Amino acid sequence: MSLTRAFADVRPLRTPAFRRLLIGRTVSLLGGFMSVVTVLYQVWDMTHSSVWSGAVGLAQALPLVGVGLFAGAWVDRGDRRRIFLASTVGQAVCAALLAVQGFTGHAPVGVVLALVAVHASFGAFGAPAAGVFVPRLLPKDQVAAGLALNMVAGQLTMLAGPALAGLLLGWFGIGVCYLLDALSFLLAFWGAWGLPPLPPEGEQSRPGLHGVLDGLRFLTGHRVVRGALLTDLAATVLAMPISLFPLVNAERFGDEPRTLGLFLSALAVGGVAATALSGPLTRLARPGPVMLCASATWGAALALFGVTTSAWAGLAVLTVAGAADAVAVVSRSTIVQTRTPDALLGRVTAAEQIVGQAGPHLGNLRGGLVAGWSSGATALITGGLLCVLAVGSVAATTPELRRTEDEPGGEDPARPAGPPGEQDPAAARSAPTEA
Repeated sequence: MSLTRAFADVRPLRTPAFRRLLIGRTVSLLGGFMSVVTVLYQVWDMTHSSVWSGAVGLAQALPLVGVGLFAGAWVDRGDRRRIFLASTVGQAVCAALLAVQGFTGHAPVGVVLALVAVHASFGAFGAPAAGVFVPRLLPKDQVAAGLALNMVAGQLTMLAGPALAGLLLGWFGIGVCYLLDALSFLLAFWGAWGLPPLPPEGEQSRPGLHGVLDGLRFLTGHRVVRGALLTDLAATVLAMPISLFPLVNAERFGDEPRTLGLFLSALAVGGVAATALSGPLTRLARPGPVMLCASATWGAALALFGVTTSAWAGLAVLTVAGAADAVAVVSRSTIVQTRTPDALLGRVTAAEQIVGQAGPHLGNLRGGLVAGWSSGATALITGGLLCVLAVGSVAATTPELRRTEDEPGGEDPARPAGPPGEQDPAAARSAPTEA
């Protein structure tokens, strides 16, 4: 295999529409990570209360969970491009209002959190709309590569955004950070402006709760997509390690703050390296087996971290875990976006993002509870092993997931027939359109 084929597959960059979207998304994500740090800093500076600081995460998560599925049903009834553009404008306005209060310094903490919640609500509409862009703009054999490039951008901005926010907060204050976030949405808007109209292909979503239930019916009935989301829940709910890092650092490594920071950095470095070298995996066109292996590796690596007594060995194991997690995320998204009918993709993408948001929070809670009854190492080891067992169970009970490449006659036998009197929405799926 040539060295160039080892790196991320860059064929999607030859599609101008995808290239513009990637540039806009990267800049917007950078501003978003800066804004997250800025909100936490401002709320802590105003209150010096861990309760209020925790409320920031709640203000960001609740709209995604509460609005997400209904937003997905709405996205599946309209032009996804227009919905994304409107969502981008809404987020930019919220960021601009945060900048205004940051410069004036007179807003109470409740107003700050309310703006954060409204900002997250607009994002809950924009994310399902953006979820259809890659499979609609790229040929099917490039979808995994496009998702991997998105992941590379996300991992890099996750590394750079908080560090840049720290510097700018020290130099210019919170108002400038919020303002830069607002300006970053201009590039996101530019990236999507030139897209063609992207209405749903096939049956539109039914209005209101009926449309939401149709999406849930598809999720519970489609074995491959359901297995992909269950695998993600197994990895996050059973093995998420973030809440255990401070305790393990105190138990094993002398409560050294620099070591604690390196734990998080190691996960991110592994993710960046894996996605940057994702070319062979995305060209393999077998996202199901890749996801299962990567998710099991994530659990095994975290269990191994639980028995590690050397800081350097622990960082190496966490780097492997971060790489496995990034590969699993790209593979899961590939499965969801290539196996879901376009008419349902907004709702399924919303559900995927809810799982991705709620799973880590529940996993951190699980880890904290188990560690409270035992120790941080015990919580890591048991969580990692349970993750491996759960992934193995999904693999054993979902043979379709082990061969998710398209095969003649390989339609999912459990695909639901849709609402009574309606055509199976999967039948309306057409090939992704070229941009």
